[in-house]
Amino acid sequence: MSVNAMSSKEVAQKVMDQETLFILDVRNEDAFQDWKVEGKNFTYLNVPYFDLLDGVGDIMDQLPKDQDILVVCAKEGSSIMVAEMLSEEGLDVSYLSGGMKAWSEHLEPVKVGDLADGGELYQFVRLGKGCLSYMVLSGGEAAVIDATRMTSAYTAFAGEKGVEIKHVFDTHLHADHISGGRLLAERAGGSYWLPPKDATEVNFDYNKLEDGNSVTIGTSTIDIQALYTPGHTIGSTSFIVDGHYLLSGDILFIDSIGRPDLAGMAEDWVGDLRESLYTRYRGLQDDLIVLPAHFMVIEELNADGTVARSLGDLLKENHGLNIEDEGEFRKLVTENLPPQPNAYQEIRETNMGKISPDEETQREMEIGPNRCAVR
Repeated sequence: MSVNAMSSKEVAQKVMDQETLFILDVRNEDAFQDWKVEGKNFTYLNVPYFDLLDGVGDIMDQLPKDQDILVVCAKEGSSIMVAEMLSEEGLDVSYLSGGMKAWSEHLEPVKVGDLADGGELYQFVRLGKGCLSYMVLSGGEAAVIDATRMTSAYTAFAGEKGVEIKHVFDTHLHADHISGGRLLAERAGGSYWLPPKDATEVNFDYNKLEDGNSVTIGTSTIDIQALYTPGHTIGSTSFIVDGHYLLSGDILFIDSIGRPDLAGMAEDWVGDLRESLYTRYRGLQDDLIVLPAHFMVIEELNADGTVARSLGDLLKENHGLNIEDEGEFRKLVTENLPPQPNAYQEIRETNMGKISPDEETQREMEIGPNRCAVR
């Protein structure tokens, strides 16, 4: 029978379309439990590759006869070998091209909506890492918010849309993934913006992104308004786009809130986090559509593939926004936190410009799930 390569793009489409897929993950159990390819209608079997070296006969009765089967490993090689063994047993199977490394880097652009004066807003969903970035298009120009290091995805998309990237923003100094903001701005000839309170240790030039900054994109005057919302970091800044969309960075997610400990300042920043969420955000209109910089679980994706909810819904339903007792809130965001992101200190130093790891090292630094939230 046949063995086919399935690209990250093809897997992403299955996620977005909520299709069924059976995944045989041949990584070690701890790696699988920590991080896997997720889909709302995906089912899984985890059997380490080394347990299959003598053959796949023992698992044949655990594999479906009526679903597509995808074999997954870290880099591709082991999954090809297992897929070939399954093919010899009479199954049509696929393997994930490039493995989990490739899955971690794939960006899927999804249209969020049209803007009032003819522009468009797109969300770039990094399914394998839980990262979300954005592109605002208007009048032949574009702005990118919270770009990943895979900058070619944005330049290629801008080329397809016939727009020029004029501005690149980071809502804060990221600790869970390497920002592509500076590099994207440099390659596109645009301006790079960063909150100055997060930039006290950086060694590069940038435009100061401060509360009340307003940047117009294109001739149709799509306004991007900066709103200072510290707590995840001391400089964390949200954006209101076109008076309708609230890009919340890593302060507020769909089902959780931002953690304040990744710069070692949890006790100092917990008050800022509560002030941003319980005062600044509650002072905004309920019909703003919240667009976060991350998602935690695949269930946060809407039917159209976007990660978005109204602020009014989140104020009612998000547990982190409904803790009346300040002591209880402080305990939630400073105690019993999930593990910190892989290599987060090195990622912060990279985003400060203090170190410059090579591309393969950057990949290794980012391996693993999103861990920016508490819930």
